[in-house]
Amino acid sequence: MQLLIDKKNHGMHFCVLAKALRMSGGDHIHAGTVVGKLEGEREITLGFVDLLRDGFIEKDRSRGIFFTQDWVSMPALTEIFGDDSVLQFGGGTLGHPWGNAPSAAANRVALEACVKAHNEGRDLAREGNEIIKAACKWSPELAVACEVWKAITFDFAPVDTIDK
Repeated sequence: MQLLIDKKNHGMHFCVLAKALRMSGGDHIHAGTVVGKLEGEREITLGFVDLLRDGFIEKDRSRGIFFTQDWVSMPALTEIFGDDSVLQFGGGTLGHPWGNAPSAAANRVALEACVKAHNEGRDLAREGNEIIKAACKWSPELAVACEVWKAITFDFAPVDTIDK
């Protein structure tokens, strides 16, 4: 599927996929991280997420929203199912030197540390590294994962951009 949507000169734009999902009754989508290996500009990805979540979306080309849209039903689904997220951890989980189960534990510890920090009003964008480092002190699984992946960077230009 990724081959279909992340090529600049062919395939389907993610916005089209998100709208098709919504019209077919979907209630969640893997939108990428906007800060990791899956490409996409932050505002555009958030625009697609809003297409699935909000009942009324104003035109905003900077977010990939090309016309005002009234979707009606998604707020009701959000009210029924809550604001939970489905997080997909892929290759990084499978690459943990201790195996998949310890890696899943590391993912959970990192997620819970971030949720706790967010609920305490901390700035995750600014303090994220310190929050994860602190969690490593009581999770050897997370400490090993951070050691393995510490040199990984995601310095590339996204191809999932809106041509202006």
